[in-house]
This record gives sequence, C-alpha cells and structure tokens, in this order.
Amino acid sequence: MSFTLPALILYAWILAAMLMLAAWLIQRMQGNATIVDVIWCFGFAIVAIGYAVVTDGDPTRRMVVAAMGGFWGVRLGGHLLFNRILGKPEDARYQTLRAKWGSRAQLYYFLLFQIEALGLPLFALVLLVLMQNANPTFSPWEWAGVLVWGIAIAGEWLADWQLARFRGNPQNRGKTCREGLWRYSRHPNYFFEALHWWAYVLMAIGVANGWVTLIGPVMMTCSLLLITGIPLAEAQAVATRGEGYRAYQRTTSAFIPWFPKKT
Repeated sequence: MSFTLPALILYAWILAAMLMLAAWLIQRMQGNATIVDVIWCFGFAIVAIGYAVVTDGDPTRRMVVAAMGGFWGVRLGGHLLFNRILGKPEDARYQTLRAKWGSRAQLYYFLLFQIEALGLPLFALVLLVLMQNANPTFSPWEWAGVLVWGIAIAGEWLADWQLARFRGNPQNRGKTCREGLWRYSRHPNYFFEALHWWAYVLMAIGVANGWVTLIGPVMMTCSLLLITGIPLAEAQAVATRGEGYRAYQRTTSAFIPWFPKKT
C-alpha cells in the first residue's frame, strides 16, 4: 500500500496528538509535566518505524534511517524517563510555567502539548525525505551523515552519563559539573543533540526535496540556543549555583566544545 506525502504527515500528526493527550492526562494525575518530553521522544521513534514500513524508497535505506531515528528517540526518551521522571520532581521549566499560569495551568498545558504534537511530524520530515530516496546505492554524503550521527549519539550519551554520575554524588550537591565534556562546553548535551539533527541534512545533499530536511535542524538549533534550551538552563543554574556558575560561564564555551579560558 502506498501513501502520499500529505497523508503520511497527517497520520503522524494524529498519532502525535493522541500521544500528547495521553501525556497531558498523565501530568494531570501526577502533577509532573516533564512526561511530555519522554512521550515525544518515544513518539518520534514510533513514527520513524512507521514511515519505514509504509513509505516508498529503497528498503535498505528505509531500514537504516528508521534505525537512526528510532534509536535516537528510545535512547533519549529512556534517559529522560529514568533520570528526570522516576523519583524526581517536576523539571524547573515546567514548575515555573505552572506557577505562572496558576488556575489556567491545565488548559495551557493542554495547548502546549498539542503544539508539540504539531512539531513531531514536522521534525520527522527529515526521515521521510531520506527514506523516499529510491537509489539503491548510498552516496558519500549519506555515509558521512551516518558517521556524524554516530558521533553525535555517542557524544550526547557520554555527556548525559557524565552529568548523571556527577549529580549522583551527594558531595557535588550545589556544585557545577566540570568533568569530561563539561569541561569544554557548558551544554555539551545540547551541542551533540543539535549535531544529531544536522547529520540528516548532510545525508540529504543531492536528494530530491533535500532542502526540507533543514526545517527540523534549524528549529531545534534555534530552540536550544535561544528559547527553551540554554537560556532557561543558564537562568536556573545561576539561580541555584550563583557565583560558582558565573565563574563557569566566564571560562567555558556555552555550546561548541572548546578549551576553557585560563583565569
């Protein structure tokens, strides 16, 4: 059975809307909106696999791209579930929104979650464009993209593991992690997260409608740099760690890993 591009996007949005409704109901019962991030990641993995099953294109490429998108979603979703949800309080971002919205918090959360549902098929377009390439031979750009994807996934996993290990030590409470990758970037997890999305753009060079793959990576990078990523994380870090974090800001790159400045 063959599906048109608009139909595939529509089905992905319907699935995402249902998942975000479930996320809203869970946060309503548990008072923890962080669950939306976990379900979004798992939803992306589901869409990646679904696209590989029903869309046209070279079967091997569809399998490879689905594995890339699916693994990313399951790994990040699992990390968030075990390190940010189970036994943990609600993320500070959502606590701030809950306090700001007051009695209308549930309505606004519902709308926010459904906006995120719209974003899922938009980001999944990067996978769909790659999967619909019927050429049975992988181009050098595609192999380069797979390599960059592997580096990004490994880097993000390492950054997450190093931070979790640091925070798991009671002696580090209130301190700033400067270990491993965190010595060279204040947000190495965000850097490798963005790099992961740009790997798909690299794979799309020379592919029909390849420009579409720019949408998700540009939106994600802008969000991490300017909206929900670094700005909120930095504000929270300064509020909780004070001068210790300000000193970290003066010596360490905010995003791209680089050697720290000497003081």
